[in-house]
Amino acid sequence: MFPKIGKGYRSNQQNGARQEVRDVIAHYSQLVLLLAALLDYLIGDPWNWWHPVQGMGWGIAQYTRLVCKQLQSPLALKLAGIGLAVGLIVGSGLIAWTIATLTKRIHPFLGLAVESMLLASCFAGRSLRDAANDVLAPLQSGNLAEARARLSRYVGRDTENLTEPEILRAVLETVTENATDAVMAPLFYAIVGSFIPGVGSVPLAIAYKAASTLDSMVGYREAPYTDLGWFSAKTDDVLTWLPCRLVVVTLALLSGKPVAVWQICQRDAPQDPSPNSGWSECVYAAVLGVQVGGLNYYRGVAKPKPLLGEARQAIAPTHIHQALNLTRICFLLWLAAALIIPHTFL
Repeated sequence: MFPKIGKGYRSNQQNGARQEVRDVIAHYSQLVLLLAALLDYLIGDPWNWWHPVQGMGWGIAQYTRLVCKQLQSPLALKLAGIGLAVGLIVGSGLIAWTIATLTKRIHPFLGLAVESMLLASCFAGRSLRDAANDVLAPLQSGNLAEARARLSRYVGRDTENLTEPEILRAVLETVTENATDAVMAPLFYAIVGSFIPGVGSVPLAIAYKAASTLDSMVGYREAPYTDLGWFSAKTDDVLTWLPCRLVVVTLALLSGKPVAVWQICQRDAPQDPSPNSGWSECVYAAVLGVQVGGLNYYRGVAKPKPLLGEARQAIAPTHIHQALNLTRICFLLWLAAALIIPHTFL
């Protein structure tokens, strides 16, 4: 007599099939994360390669030019700004999802390659490191004029008359502000997406990149972006809030003095008008024992920034390299968590 195949057998078989599907999804998403991180570390964003942000930037520029010509009232511009933000963020995510889905259907390895490259374009760890070294090289060789000229490629402030300490402060502020919105926040959304079946890492990371690009292009309080860019700026603030706080917590724990670092951040970071960049800069300053902020000039206009951290040491090139290393360690810790969690809890 053969044993009867009943409902229990079929149920176990279905459960096993579902588990296999979950394992495949988890492993595929993990490979995308891992390969993207490796690509960013080894290659970064070569100057002569097309980047998704270029397409986003072109679209934002064309839309902005058209809207500013056609619309005059603040309300109309605000509504146009909402349309721009929602359209670009959702549209970018959908385009990324479509590309990932189609290439995966053609062949899994093609999908893996395309998704890894798209996701790597969302991370700017290598780009930040290269930008910092690009400015530090002439500065450390005594060529102040060249260091100022190179710094102007990466910051919005006036650089023509900056002293060496001011250049070092500008580089450290750039490295620490962008550590959150250009490195850790895209990774956060990529990790979240990797746990959502049918979505994956790339669409959410690309969507966040669209929000960040909108903020950098139209999220200003000055005309003509006051009304057009308000929604983009608020959206980026909201999307960056949680990953920024997680960065603060991670770095505070890594410092070995979490309470002291958190107290400095609570004291100084809220003074910055940005709900996120002040926290991002402040936590690095607190961990490194330096102070950032002060007077900057933009197109000849003086704009003071709140002082963040405690000036126990003058900012030196070593602090900039330490900040870059802290970002790399934080990135690797989050990546390791994303790789381990599926095996532990799913």
